[in-house]
Amino acid sequence: MSFVLDPQLTKDSHFVCELALCRVLLADDSQFPWLILVPRVPKATELYQLTVAQQHQFLTESARVCEALQTLFTPDKLNVAALGNVVSQLHIHHVARFTHDIAWPAPIWGRQPAVAYSPEAAQDSIARIKPLLLKE
Repeated sequence: MSFVLDPQLTKDSHFVCELALCRVLLADDSQFPWLILVPRVPKATELYQLTVAQQHQFLTESARVCEALQTLFTPDKLNVAALGNVVSQLHIHHVARFTHDIAWPAPIWGRQPAVAYSPEAAQDSIARIKPLLLKE
């Protein structure tokens, strides 16, 4: 069985790049610098379902995403969360948060409607993020 991205994730995000384990997506909400890591493991819904090697690789990739968000945006806090209540496919949100953002200090989910990126703004964000994720 091959990896297929959940249609809801496809609809709600922009493709950034592929890492060794995960597909990296930019959430289509311009209110927050927000990346999503999706391990390319068919049928995985929880982190414990990954092999130990995949779990280690995920942590490495998650740290890389956090470092990129910190470097580009200097947030007050990084939120990393795996909810899966709407989309069961394993995906982990990495959100740069600021004490002045629209949802602070509450969680970002369900507080306000998403504000989609323009195509140009999405491509600009991806162009800034992608090199930091693909560096060796």
